Amino acid sequence: MNGPTSQAAPQTGPGRQRVLLVTGMLGAGKTTALRVLEDLGWEIVDNFPIRMLDALIDGAPDGAGVDPTPLAIGFDSRTRGFDPERVIGQVKSLTERRDIELTTLFLDCASNELERRYNETRRRHVLAGDSPVSTGIRAERELLAPLRRWADMLIDTTEFTSNDLQRVIRERFASSEPGELIVTVSSFGFSRGMPPVADLVFDMRFLDNPHWDANLRPQTGQDPAVGDYIRKDPSYAEAFARIRDLVLMLLPRYRLQGKAYVHIAFGCTGGRHRSVFTAEQIAAALRQSGFSPTLLHRNLGSRAADLLEGGLRREK
Repeated sequence: MNGPTSQAAPQTGPGRQRVLLVTGMLGAGKTTALRVLEDLGWEIVDNFPIRMLDALIDGAPDGAGVDPTPLAIGFDSRTRGFDPERVIGQVKSLTERRDIELTTLFLDCASNELERRYNETRRRHVLAGDSPVSTGIRAERELLAPLRRWADMLIDTTEFTSNDLQRVIRERFASSEPGELIVTVSSFGFSRGMPPVADLVFDMRFLDNPHWDANLRPQTGQDPAVGDYIRKDPSYAEAFARIRDLVLMLLPRYRLQGKAYVHIAFGCTGGRHRSVFTAEQIAAALRQSGFSPTLLHRNLGSRAADLLEGGLRREK
């Protein structure tokens, strides 16, 4: 896979305005890059008339004693009055300013891959007119050649998926470590339907059901006696350890891929005993590993839970 071909983005000093100019070949991923930057907390301006660049930067908000919000400005060959040589001249003058840390990112892609993307989406190239897409791509590449040579950073997306590009942008331009992953751990009862949105769902109905113990039936998975009963199931310890290890392995991967929210759901028949206990235990394990999960029990307070459990075939 082809990857970025330049060094990492420079870091700013205290109080300096960080400005990133994002340009490149149409279809190479500018929109995706800007969307990720916005998720990272950058202020985004796209298809901006580049002749007004100085005015935009001078008008960027600044806070007393606080680093200003980083600014990403997207432009390409469609931008009104676009002239690569003029852009280079403007940027050179801006780099001399002490209050700005300016970087130019150029997104490139092989012509045959760009042509494939255009044909797949059935879009016309703005520089092709009535000619084939390849003609427009050729004209655009010639137009942008000076800016490509001059850019601080070059990312070739020829063999990138959208996720690949998102990952690279996050790695290069996050001001710090990726944002905290928001984790929700929940319990639910299959008798009342699956949770509508969950990333990981574990079915705990293979465990012995405390419902069939008359003393435990009115209690829940939050009560110690129910927990002791579930722990005695020969399958519980190994199953819990495997689920815990899987979750702890996956969460950092989700975070690296830019996922902001992860919902882990545990289900049993009525949503009162096994699922509640396991969700509580997993949430505790996550806290010990440095996560701060939100714990929800969807059906713990539901009415007639006993009737639902009792009306179903007894589970061994």
